[in-house]
Amino acid sequence: MSPNRTAKNQKKSIHREGFIENAIRDLKSQKISSSRHAADIYGIPPTSLHNRHKGARPKAVVNAEKRKLTIIEEETLIKRVLSYAKQGFPPQSIFIQHWANLLLANRGSNLPTKHVGINWKSAFINCHPEVKSVYSRAFHCQQALCEDPKIIRPWFELICATIAEYGIDSSNIYNFDETGFAMGLIKSVKVIIGAETTNKEAFVLQPGKREWVTAIEAVNSTRWHLPPYIIFKATHKRVAWFEDDPTVRFQCSDNGWTTDNITLDWLQKHFIPLTRTHTVGRYRLLILDGHGSHTTPEFDSTCLENNIITLCMPPHSSHLCQPLDVSIFAPLKKSYYKYIEYRTRLGFSHIR
Repeated sequence: MSPNRTAKNQKKSIHREGFIENAIRDLKSQKISSSRHAADIYGIPPTSLHNRHKGARPKAVVNAEKRKLTIIEEETLIKRVLSYAKQGFPPQSIFIQHWANLLLANRGSNLPTKHVGINWKSAFINCHPEVKSVYSRAFHCQQALCEDPKIIRPWFELICATIAEYGIDSSNIYNFDETGFAMGLIKSVKVIIGAETTNKEAFVLQPGKREWVTAIEAVNSTRWHLPPYIIFKATHKRVAWFEDDPTVRFQCSDNGWTTDNITLDWLQKHFIPLTRTHTVGRYRLLILDGHGSHTTPEFDSTCLENNIITLCMPPHSSHLCQPLDVSIFAPLKKSYYKYIEYRTRLGFSHIR
């Protein structure tokens, strides 16, 4: 069913409800003697008028009571879905369910249940013709390497439109991303060996345990950057990590990778407090990629509550559109690998 047809049906239902109310009022005041005559005058079904006159409640009221979310909450949810789809990262149906549960949890403790049913998301999609469920199509990385202007140009147009719509100052435009590296890992590089020697003599000592470390970085368009947010593979944080630079925030995970909770912690306890004093105006723009931890309902709600507008880059375009990837992380890793190799040649056999 098309949105235009749905709007017409809703308008028709509202008019019919008005006619029924007028007919019931005329019957109660005895201005019209019979319900059938009233139905003929107002052009409504006699059965509907008879049932309503006997005390049946309007269908719209009954349907509204069956809804888990209010109409305003559903409209808000639809706007978020369309916004993510427009940014090039359409959410899965499970994320819609999580968003709905988050809206219910924010109402308070008066609700009998704070979560929607297992079939709610399917019914929600079917009841809203503005959205539909389709299978996502993989976008091959080689296609992104073509730097197709048809893909990239709308992204920059969206950025310009967002800046103009919210009046965002240039100093309030941020980009954040994660990068990871293995401690003490030397990257494979071309080396020079004798023509008659074997490849075994080209081996280079690896001075590390290959433990993974992740760094979350953020920088704005005026080149001001936040202190690093470092994630180690560990169970508990150690006080010794904070001795060199107290502004650096440390966190730990089971494998050294970021998680949904860690990314939310970075947003709430690192990004928001540190950028608040640098904010000019009301809104901040945060440019990010489609990593799963960037699109959770909790992350999205926290951004909305703090006037942070998020824009997700087109899929497989971070090597072109991600400022941190292009300008910072690539040369950083190259320098890191060179330094590790240099330390190895000096006799250091372990990198902590």
